[in-house]
Amino acid sequence: MAELPALPARRVRTVLGDVDPSALGHTQPHEHVLSDMSAIIQPWGLQPVAGDSGGGGIGKELPASVRARIAEPVRLDNYDWIRRTVLNLDNLRLHSEQDATDELTLYRAAGGGAVVDSSSVGLGRDPLGLARVSRASGVHIVMGSGYYCRDYHPAGLADASVEAISAEIVADVRDGVGDTGVRAGLIGEIGLSWPVHPTEDKVLRAACAAQVSTGAPLQIHPGRHPEAPLRAMRTVVAAGGDPARVIMSHLDRTLWRPDDLVELAGTGCYLELDLFGQESSYYAFNPEARRPNDRTRIEWLRRLIEAGYGERLLIAQDICQKVYLRRYGGPGYTHILDSVIPLMRRMGMSESEIIMVTVANPATVLAMG
Repeated sequence: MAELPALPARRVRTVLGDVDPSALGHTQPHEHVLSDMSAIIQPWGLQPVAGDSGGGGIGKELPASVRARIAEPVRLDNYDWIRRTVLNLDNLRLHSEQDATDELTLYRAAGGGAVVDSSSVGLGRDPLGLARVSRASGVHIVMGSGYYCRDYHPAGLADASVEAISAEIVADVRDGVGDTGVRAGLIGEIGLSWPVHPTEDKVLRAACAAQVSTGAPLQIHPGRHPEAPLRAMRTVVAAGGDPARVIMSHLDRTLWRPDDLVELAGTGCYLELDLFGQESSYYAFNPEARRPNDRTRIEWLRRLIEAGYGERLLIAQDICQKVYLRRYGGPGYTHILDSVIPLMRRMGMSESEIIMVTVANPATVLAMG
Protein backbone atom coordinates (compact mmCIF):
# COMPACT_ATOMS: atom_id res chain seq x y z
CA MET A 1 0.00 0.00 0.00
CA ALA A 2 1.25 3.47 -0.84
CA GLU A 3 2.23 5.52 2.19
CA LEU A 4 0.33 8.67 3.04
CA PRO A 5 2.23 11.93 2.75
CA ALA A 6 3.68 13.05 6.08
CA LEU A 7 1.10 15.17 7.88
CA PRO A 8 2.68 16.19 11.20
CA ALA A 9 0.21 17.18 13.91
CA ARG A 10 -2.69 17.10 11.47
CA ARG A 11 -6.08 15.51 12.15
CA VAL A 12 -9.27 14.79 10.26
CA ARG A 13 -12.36 16.18 11.99
CA THR A 14 -15.18 13.61 12.00
CA VAL A 15 -18.60 13.78 13.63
CA LEU A 16 -17.28 11.62 16.47
CA GLY A 17 -14.09 13.61 16.98
CA ASP A 18 -10.67 14.11 15.44
CA VAL A 19 -8.78 11.12 14.03
CA ASP A 20 -5.40 10.56 12.45
CA PRO A 21 -5.56 10.74 8.62
CA SER A 22 -4.14 7.21 8.44
CA ALA A 23 -7.26 5.90 10.21
CA LEU A 24 -9.58 6.72 7.28
CA GLY A 25 -8.63 4.05 4.75
CA HIS A 26 -10.72 4.01 1.57
CA THR A 27 -12.59 7.33 1.54
CA GLN A 28 -15.34 8.70 -0.69
CA PRO A 29 -15.16 12.47 -0.25
CA HIS A 30 -18.53 13.44 -1.70
CA GLU A 31 -21.58 11.52 -0.55
CA HIS A 32 -24.82 12.26 1.31
CA VAL A 33 -25.80 10.06 4.23
CA LEU A 34 -28.71 12.01 5.73
CA SER A 35 -30.01 14.73 3.43
CA ASP A 36 -33.01 16.33 1.78
CA MET A 37 -32.82 17.61 -1.79
CA SER A 38 -36.58 17.93 -2.29
CA ALA A 39 -36.37 21.72 -2.60
CA ILE A 40 -35.27 21.21 -6.21
CA ILE A 41 -38.90 20.35 -6.90
CA GLN A 42 -40.53 23.77 -6.76
CA PRO A 43 -43.90 23.44 -5.03
CA TRP A 44 -45.06 20.28 -6.80
CA GLY A 45 -42.85 21.05 -9.77
CA LEU A 46 -45.17 23.76 -11.03
CA GLN A 47 -43.20 26.97 -10.71
CA PRO A 48 -40.93 27.86 -13.62
CA VAL A 49 -37.24 28.27 -12.92
CA ALA A 50 -34.98 30.41 -15.09
CA GLY A 51 -31.55 29.09 -15.96
CA ASP A 52 -29.51 26.77 -13.78
CA SER A 53 -30.78 27.20 -10.24
CA GLY A 54 -27.99 25.01 -8.94
CA GLY A 55 -30.74 22.80 -7.60
CA GLY A 56 -31.38 22.01 -11.22
CA GLY A 57 -34.03 24.22 -12.72
CA ILE A 58 -36.38 21.28 -13.17
CA GLY A 59 -39.48 22.99 -11.84
CA LYS A 60 -41.74 23.32 -14.90
CA GLU A 61 -45.39 23.26 -15.80
CA LEU A 62 -46.07 19.53 -15.56
CA PRO A 63 -49.05 17.41 -16.62
CA ALA A 64 -51.32 16.01 -13.92
CA SER A 65 -50.01 12.49 -14.47
CA VAL A 66 -46.49 13.62 -13.61
CA ARG A 67 -47.62 15.67 -10.61
CA ALA A 68 -49.17 12.52 -9.18
CA ARG A 69 -45.94 10.55 -9.62
CA ILE A 70 -44.00 13.20 -7.72
CA ALA A 71 -45.74 12.15 -4.50
CA GLU A 72 -45.42 8.37 -4.93
CA PRO A 73 -43.06 6.30 -2.79
CA VAL A 74 -40.07 4.79 -4.60
CA ARG A 75 -41.10 1.38 -5.98
CA LEU A 76 -39.88 -1.12 -8.53
CA ASP A 77 -42.50 0.00 -11.05
CA ASN A 78 -41.44 3.65 -10.94
CA TYR A 79 -37.71 3.19 -10.26
CA ASP A 80 -36.56 3.75 -13.85
CA TRP A 81 -38.75 6.83 -14.32
CA ILE A 82 -37.50 8.36 -11.07
CA ARG A 83 -33.86 7.65 -11.84
CA ARG A 84 -34.15 9.43 -15.19
CA THR A 85 -36.33 12.38 -14.14
CA VAL A 86 -35.46 12.81 -10.42
CA LEU A 87 -38.97 14.26 -9.95
CA ASN A 88 -40.02 12.43 -6.79
CA LEU A 89 -40.13 13.76 -3.24
CA ASP A 90 -39.58 10.41 -1.50
CA ASN A 91 -36.55 9.74 -3.67
CA LEU A 92 -34.88 13.01 -2.69
CA ARG A 93 -35.27 12.55 1.07
CA LEU A 94 -32.64 10.47 2.85
CA HIS A 95 -34.07 10.76 6.35
CA SER A 96 -33.80 7.20 7.65
CA GLU A 97 -30.93 6.59 10.06
CA GLN A 98 -31.60 2.86 9.77
CA ASP A 99 -31.23 2.95 5.98
CA ALA A 100 -28.03 4.97 6.36
CA THR A 101 -26.61 2.61 8.96
CA ASP A 102 -27.43 -0.47 6.89
CA GLU A 103 -25.93 1.01 3.72
CA LEU A 104 -22.73 2.17 5.44
CA THR A 105 -22.38 -1.17 7.23
CA LEU A 106 -22.25 -2.77 3.77
CA TYR A 107 -19.70 -0.16 2.74
CA ARG A 108 -17.51 -0.96 5.70
CA ALA A 109 -17.75 -4.71 5.03
CA ALA A 110 -16.61 -4.06 1.44
CA GLY A 111 -13.53 -2.18 2.66
CA GLY A 112 -14.79 1.37 3.08
CA GLY A 113 -13.41 3.38 5.96
CA ALA A 114 -14.79 6.91 5.65
CA VAL A 115 -17.19 9.14 3.75
CA VAL A 116 -17.76 12.85 3.58
CA ASP A 117 -21.39 13.90 3.99
CA SER A 118 -21.38 17.00 1.81
CA SER A 119 -24.82 18.13 2.99
CA SER A 120 -24.44 21.81 3.79
CA VAL A 121 -27.15 24.02 5.28
CA GLY A 122 -30.32 23.67 3.20
CA LEU A 123 -29.68 20.05 2.28
CA GLY A 124 -31.13 18.56 5.45
CA ARG A 125 -27.87 18.38 7.38
CA ASP A 126 -28.37 16.34 10.58
CA PRO A 127 -25.32 16.49 12.89
CA LEU A 128 -26.66 14.29 15.69
CA GLY A 129 -28.10 11.80 13.21
CA LEU A 130 -24.74 11.54 11.45
CA ALA A 131 -23.02 10.90 14.77
CA ARG A 132 -25.44 8.08 15.55
CA VAL A 133 -25.01 6.53 12.09
CA SER A 134 -21.22 6.75 12.32
CA ARG A 135 -21.22 5.08 15.72
CA ALA A 136 -23.59 2.32 14.60
CA SER A 137 -21.88 1.56 11.27
CA GLY A 138 -18.25 2.00 12.30
CA VAL A 139 -17.62 4.31 9.33
CA HIS A 140 -15.89 7.65 9.86
CA ILE A 141 -18.13 10.52 8.66
CA VAL A 142 -16.85 14.03 7.93
CA MET A 143 -19.66 16.61 7.97
CA GLY A 144 -20.00 19.68 5.77
CA SER A 145 -20.83 23.30 6.61
CA GLY A 146 -21.81 26.48 4.83
CA TYR A 147 -24.66 26.90 2.36
CA TYR A 148 -25.87 25.18 -0.79
CA CYS A 149 -27.49 26.80 -3.86
CA ARG A 150 -29.94 29.68 -3.74
CA ASP A 151 -33.09 27.53 -4.01
CA TYR A 152 -32.07 26.08 -0.63
CA HIS A 153 -31.10 29.30 1.14
CA PRO A 154 -32.92 30.11 4.38
CA ALA A 155 -34.76 33.38 4.78
CA GLY A 156 -32.45 36.22 5.70
CA LEU A 157 -29.27 34.84 4.15
CA ALA A 158 -29.37 37.48 1.41
CA ASP A 159 -29.14 40.17 4.09
CA ALA A 160 -26.34 38.55 6.10
CA SER A 161 -22.83 39.94 5.82
CA VAL A 162 -19.79 38.04 4.58
CA GLU A 163 -18.35 38.34 8.08
CA ALA A 164 -21.45 36.86 9.74
CA ILE A 165 -21.60 33.91 7.34
CA SER A 166 -17.89 33.25 7.76
CA ALA A 167 -18.20 33.37 11.56
CA GLU A 168 -21.01 30.80 11.43
CA ILE A 169 -18.91 28.42 9.32
CA VAL A 170 -15.91 28.86 11.60
CA ALA A 171 -18.08 28.06 14.62
CA ASP A 172 -19.38 24.89 12.93
CA VAL A 173 -15.80 23.72 12.41
CA ARG A 174 -14.27 24.80 15.72
CA ASP A 175 -17.13 24.43 18.21
CA GLY A 176 -19.85 22.38 16.56
CA VAL A 177 -23.24 23.04 14.98
CA GLY A 178 -25.49 24.91 17.41
CA ASP A 179 -25.55 23.13 20.77
CA THR A 180 -24.95 19.66 19.28
CA GLY A 181 -21.22 19.59 19.89
CA VAL A 182 -20.85 17.85 16.50
CA ARG A 183 -18.16 19.61 14.49
CA ALA A 184 -17.83 19.99 10.73
CA GLY A 185 -14.61 18.88 9.06
CA LEU A 186 -15.31 20.38 5.64
CA ILE A 187 -16.57 23.70 4.32
CA GLY A 188 -19.13 22.75 1.71
CA GLU A 189 -20.51 21.74 -0.48
CA ILE A 190 -20.82 25.44 -1.26
CA GLY A 191 -23.49 25.65 -3.94
CA LEU A 192 -23.19 27.82 -7.04
CA SER A 193 -25.62 28.23 -9.94
CA TRP A 194 -24.94 29.48 -13.46
CA PRO A 195 -24.78 32.37 -13.66
CA VAL A 196 -23.72 32.70 -10.04
CA HIS A 197 -26.35 34.35 -7.85
CA PRO A 198 -25.08 37.33 -5.78
CA THR A 199 -25.90 35.59 -2.50
CA GLU A 200 -24.04 32.48 -3.64
CA ASP A 201 -21.04 34.63 -4.51
CA LYS A 202 -21.18 36.17 -1.03
CA VAL A 203 -21.35 32.72 0.59
CA LEU A 204 -18.32 31.55 -1.41
CA ARG A 205 -16.31 34.58 -0.33
CA ALA A 206 -17.33 33.92 3.27
CA ALA A 207 -16.35 30.28 2.88
CA CYS A 208 -12.90 31.34 1.66
CA ALA A 209 -12.42 33.50 4.74
CA ALA A 210 -13.48 30.57 6.94
CA GLN A 211 -11.09 28.28 5.07
CA VAL A 212 -8.18 30.59 5.84
CA SER A 213 -9.25 30.86 9.48
CA THR A 214 -9.77 27.14 10.14
CA GLY A 215 -7.58 25.32 7.62
CA ALA A 216 -10.56 23.17 6.66
CA PRO A 217 -10.90 22.06 3.03
CA LEU A 218 -13.38 23.95 0.87
CA GLN A 219 -15.65 21.90 -1.43
CA ILE A 220 -17.46 23.72 -4.26
CA HIS A 221 -20.52 22.64 -6.23
CA PRO A 222 -20.02 24.60 -9.48
CA GLY A 223 -22.84 25.71 -11.74
CA ARG A 224 -23.69 23.47 -14.68
CA HIS A 225 -21.66 25.25 -17.34
CA PRO A 226 -18.15 24.51 -18.62
CA GLU A 227 -16.96 27.97 -17.54
CA ALA A 228 -18.25 27.55 -13.98
CA PRO A 229 -15.28 25.78 -12.30
CA LEU A 230 -12.68 28.29 -13.52
CA ARG A 231 -14.97 31.16 -12.61
CA ALA A 232 -15.30 29.75 -9.09
CA MET A 233 -11.53 29.41 -8.76
CA ARG A 234 -11.07 33.04 -9.79
CA THR A 235 -13.41 34.01 -6.95
CA VAL A 236 -11.42 31.86 -4.51
CA VAL A 237 -8.19 33.61 -5.47
CA ALA A 238 -9.78 37.05 -5.35
CA ALA A 239 -11.25 36.32 -1.90
CA GLY A 240 -7.89 35.20 -0.52
CA GLY A 241 -8.69 31.51 -0.35
CA ASP A 242 -6.15 28.73 -0.77
CA PRO A 243 -6.61 26.98 -4.16
CA ALA A 244 -4.59 23.99 -2.92
CA ARG A 245 -7.27 23.38 -0.25
CA VAL A 246 -10.21 23.55 -2.68
CA ILE A 247 -12.15 20.53 -3.98
CA MET A 248 -14.01 21.22 -7.23
CA SER A 249 -16.92 18.79 -7.35
CA HIS A 250 -19.05 17.25 -10.09
CA LEU A 251 -16.56 17.74 -12.89
CA ASP A 252 -17.94 14.68 -14.68
CA ARG A 253 -21.19 16.57 -15.35
CA THR A 254 -19.55 19.94 -15.99
CA LEU A 255 -16.41 19.44 -18.10
CA TRP A 256 -16.41 16.93 -20.93
CA ARG A 257 -13.01 17.44 -22.55
CA PRO A 258 -9.78 16.16 -20.97
CA ASP A 259 -8.01 19.38 -21.96
CA ASP A 260 -10.49 21.37 -19.87
CA LEU A 261 -9.77 19.15 -16.86
CA VAL A 262 -6.04 19.70 -17.32
CA GLU A 263 -6.58 23.47 -17.52
CA LEU A 264 -8.56 23.42 -14.28
CA ALA A 265 -5.90 21.28 -12.61
CA GLY A 266 -3.46 24.09 -13.35
CA THR A 267 -5.26 26.25 -10.78
CA GLY A 268 -4.00 23.93 -8.04
CA CYS A 269 -7.38 22.67 -6.83
CA TYR A 270 -8.43 19.07 -6.30
CA LEU A 271 -10.44 17.64 -9.21
CA GLU A 272 -13.36 15.49 -8.07
CA LEU A 273 -15.05 13.00 -10.40
CA ASP A 274 -17.86 12.08 -8.05
CA LEU A 275 -20.66 10.60 -10.17
CA PHE A 276 -19.24 7.09 -10.52
CA GLY A 277 -22.05 4.64 -11.12
CA GLN A 278 -24.31 7.29 -12.62
CA GLU A 279 -24.34 6.41 -16.30
CA SER A 280 -27.20 7.95 -18.25
CA SER A 281 -27.88 10.01 -21.35
CA TYR A 282 -30.90 11.47 -19.56
CA TYR A 283 -29.80 14.15 -17.09
CA ALA A 284 -32.71 16.07 -15.64
CA PHE A 285 -30.57 18.96 -14.41
CA ASN A 286 -28.98 19.68 -17.81
CA PRO A 287 -30.34 17.83 -20.86
CA GLU A 288 -27.38 19.03 -22.95
CA ALA A 289 -24.75 17.50 -20.66
CA ARG A 290 -22.53 14.80 -22.15
CA ARG A 291 -22.00 12.73 -19.06
CA PRO A 292 -19.30 10.04 -19.23
CA ASN A 293 -19.56 6.42 -18.17
CA ASP A 294 -17.19 4.92 -15.61
CA ARG A 295 -14.73 3.72 -18.24
CA THR A 296 -14.41 7.24 -19.62
CA ARG A 297 -13.98 8.62 -16.11
CA ILE A 298 -11.06 6.24 -15.58
CA GLU A 299 -9.55 7.28 -18.92
CA TRP A 300 -9.70 10.89 -17.68
CA LEU A 301 -8.02 9.91 -14.41
CA ARG A 302 -5.21 8.24 -16.33
CA ARG A 303 -4.80 11.29 -18.55
CA LEU A 304 -4.55 13.56 -15.51
CA ILE A 305 -2.08 11.23 -13.79
CA GLU A 306 0.08 11.22 -16.92
CA ALA A 307 -0.07 15.03 -16.94
CA GLY A 308 1.32 15.09 -13.40
CA TYR A 309 -1.87 15.79 -11.45
CA GLY A 310 -2.37 12.39 -9.80
CA GLU A 311 -2.08 13.81 -6.29
CA ARG A 312 -4.97 16.23 -6.98
CA LEU A 313 -7.61 13.63 -7.92
CA LEU A 314 -10.62 12.46 -5.90
CA ILE A 315 -13.48 10.11 -6.73
CA ALA A 316 -16.88 9.43 -5.18
CA GLN A 317 -20.48 8.51 -6.07
CA ASP A 318 -22.50 11.51 -4.78
CA ILE A 319 -25.28 9.29 -3.45
CA CYS A 320 -28.09 11.75 -2.73
CA GLN A 321 -31.20 9.86 -3.82
CA LYS A 322 -32.94 6.71 -2.63
CA VAL A 323 -32.63 5.11 -6.07
CA TYR A 324 -28.86 4.96 -5.54
CA LEU A 325 -29.17 2.97 -2.29
CA ARG A 326 -29.05 -0.83 -2.19
CA ARG A 327 -32.37 -1.05 -0.38
CA TYR A 328 -34.14 0.69 -3.26
CA GLY A 329 -32.43 -1.10 -6.13
CA GLY A 330 -29.28 0.98 -6.56
CA PRO A 331 -25.57 0.14 -6.22
CA GLY A 332 -25.13 1.58 -2.72
CA TYR A 333 -21.95 3.18 -1.47
CA THR A 334 -19.92 0.10 -2.46
CA HIS A 335 -19.94 0.65 -6.23
CA ILE A 336 -16.40 2.05 -6.37
CA LEU A 337 -15.09 -0.76 -4.19
CA ASP A 338 -17.04 -3.52 -5.94
CA SER A 339 -16.85 -2.43 -9.57
CA VAL A 340 -14.73 0.65 -10.25
CA ILE A 341 -11.48 -0.44 -8.64
CA PRO A 342 -11.49 -3.78 -10.51
CA LEU A 343 -12.14 -1.82 -13.72
CA MET A 344 -9.25 0.51 -12.90
CA ARG A 345 -6.95 -2.52 -12.67
CA ARG A 346 -8.20 -3.91 -15.96
CA MET A 347 -7.58 -0.52 -17.60
CA GLY A 348 -3.98 -0.39 -16.46
CA MET A 349 -4.00 1.70 -13.31
CA SER A 350 -1.39 0.51 -10.83
CA GLU A 351 -2.14 -0.35 -7.21
CA SER A 352 -0.19 2.69 -6.07
CA GLU A 353 -2.25 4.94 -8.35
CA ILE A 354 -5.50 3.43 -7.05
CA ILE A 355 -4.44 3.90 -3.43
CA MET A 356 -3.35 7.45 -4.23
CA VAL A 357 -6.80 8.37 -5.56
CA THR A 358 -8.95 6.46 -3.05
CA VAL A 359 -6.90 6.62 0.19
CA ALA A 360 -3.96 9.03 0.17
CA ASN A 361 -5.50 12.03 -1.61
CA PRO A 362 -8.69 12.22 0.49
CA ALA A 363 -6.68 11.75 3.70
CA THR A 364 -4.38 14.60 2.65
CA VAL A 365 -7.08 17.09 1.72
CA LEU A 366 -9.26 16.34 4.76
CA ALA A 367 -6.39 16.72 7.23
CA MET A 368 -6.43 20.00 9.16
CA GLY A 369 -3.64 21.65 11.10
